[in-house]
Amino acid sequence: MTMQRDKEVNREDGREKKDSGFVDHVVSLRRVTKVTKGGKRFSFAAFVVSGDKQGKVGLGLGKSREVSMAIAKATNRARKRMIEVARRGSTVPYEALGKHGASRVVVRPASKGTGNIAGGAVRSIMDAAGVVDVLTKSMGSSNGINVAKATMNALAKLRSADRLSMLRGKTVQEMVKGS
Repeated sequence: MTMQRDKEVNREDGREKKDSGFVDHVVSLRRVTKVTKGGKRFSFAAFVVSGDKQGKVGLGLGKSREVSMAIAKATNRARKRMIEVARRGSTVPYEALGKHGASRVVVRPASKGTGNIAGGAVRSIMDAAGVVDVLTKSMGSSNGINVAKATMNALAKLRSADRLSMLRGKTVQEMVKGS
């Protein structure tokens, strides 16, 4: 009973919110089959995106004989493998290209009020990371897991102005001025 009070599930968009401040999106849930000499063995594979809407996001894949266990494993893995996403206001600081396998994803900054112009797994990642205004384009393979990993690759390439100035040994004003 206390478990249900701690967890609130929104069935419309597949999101699950917990009191811990993380937002989880179940991107895909598949039934997979292993053929053995005794017959077929069914299990479930869940792909989950987890984030805090404050710039941290992670991906996780979990497999189990039960759906709930697969989702729980994927969620735990996503929370362990989080990355920090550089943001400028409600968007990304600059354009980035991410690649994984045959999938390529371009992430572009957008002006305030544009919204999340993305599809499928990319939309879930941007929502979980707290990026509100963004333009994205997915090219190549449309495999959901590869597209999600390509998106994470693009987001991992982003650096904030503070981080860049620290790496270059300059202040932000010196970098903007060009000296």
